[in-house]
Amino acid sequence: MKKLLLLYLVLIVTFMAYLYTAYFRGGDDGLHAVTGLHGERDEKYVMVNFLTGIDYWKNALKGFEDAAESLGVSVEYRGSTQYDVHEEAMVLEQVIARKPAGIAVSAINSEALNAAIDKAAEAGIPVVMFDSDAPNSKALSFLGTDNYNAGAAAGRHMAELVGKEGKVGIITHPNQLNHQERTKGFDETLRKEFPGLTLVSIADGKGDQLESEKQALAMMRIHPDLKGIFVTEANGGVGAGNAVLKEGKLRQVRIISFDTNKGTLDMVKSGTIAATLAQGTWNMGYWSLMQLFHVHHGLSGDSTELRDAGAFPLPAYVDTGISVVTRANVDRYYAK
Repeated sequence: MKKLLLLYLVLIVTFMAYLYTAYFRGGDDGLHAVTGLHGERDEKYVMVNFLTGIDYWKNALKGFEDAAESLGVSVEYRGSTQYDVHEEAMVLEQVIARKPAGIAVSAINSEALNAAIDKAAEAGIPVVMFDSDAPNSKALSFLGTDNYNAGAAAGRHMAELVGKEGKVGIITHPNQLNHQERTKGFDETLRKEFPGLTLVSIADGKGDQLESEKQALAMMRIHPDLKGIFVTEANGGVGAGNAVLKEGKLRQVRIISFDTNKGTLDMVKSGTIAATLAQGTWNMGYWSLMQLFHVHHGLSGDSTELRDAGAFPLPAYVDTGISVVTRANVDRYYAK
C-alpha cells in the first residue's frame, strides 16, 4: 500500500513539474505547446462578398465562424447587398479603413477590386480570396472550386442525360471569373469529347431568378429542339426550372445547376432540375480564416519577403472540391 501511495506521489509531482515548465518557464512557446493556436477576442477578421442575403454564403460563413471559435478570435460579415461591383468595392474600402487582422474576399469581378486588395496588402492587412478570385491582385491565396473542371464535369453529366447529339445552352455571369471558367470548361469538354452536342446559346442570367427564367424561356423558344441548359449558379437554376415547367418541357430539356440552396435542392428532389454541383463552401470559409490567422501571427514567415521570392508557404490555390447532387443523394445536402 505504501509503495502504491509513493508511486501516486511521484506521478503527481512529475505532472506539476511539467505544468510549471510549460506555463511559467516556457513563455508563449510553452503555452502554445499545451493549448495550441489561440488569438484574442478583439482580434477581428472580416469576410467580404456580394449579394450578402443569399443562401449560398451561409456554409462559407459557418466555416469562417467555426474557425474563429476554435482560434478564440472574432469575425464580421460584410458585403454588397446587390450584385453591384461599386458597392462591394466601397464596402471593402470601409473594411480596410478599420484595419482588421485579415480579410477574406469573394470578388464580384476579377479585376474591379484589385486596387482595394492591393491597398490592404500594402497596409499590412493579409487578404485571401475565396469562391471567386482576383488573380492579378496582391491577395495571398485563393480557396475555391476548380471551376474549369466543374464545368467539364457538368458537360460530361449533360451528355449522360441527353445523349451525345443535340443542342444545349448556358445561363451564366459573363463578367465573373469563376462563371467564365465554368462556361469554358463546359464548352471545351463538349467540343473535345462530345462534338455532336452543340452549344447554341450563352445568356446572362445576372444571378437573378426572374432574369434567368426570362433567358431560359427565350432560349427554348428560339431553339425549340433544345435538349439541355447548364446554369452556373443557384438562383438561375431555379429560374430555368420554372421556365421549363411553364413551357411543359420537363422531359425534353434537362437542367444542370450549381450549388445547394433549398430552392435548388427542392427542384432536384422533384426532378425539375436533373442535377446540381455542390461546392465545398464550408471549407472555403474555414481555411480562409486559418490562413489569415497564420499570416497575422507570423506563423508563415514574412509574407512580403517570401512572396517576392516565390516561396510563400501558403498554397497559391486550394481546391475545395465539388460533388454531383442528383435525386438519388439529394437528401444528404439539406441543411441540418
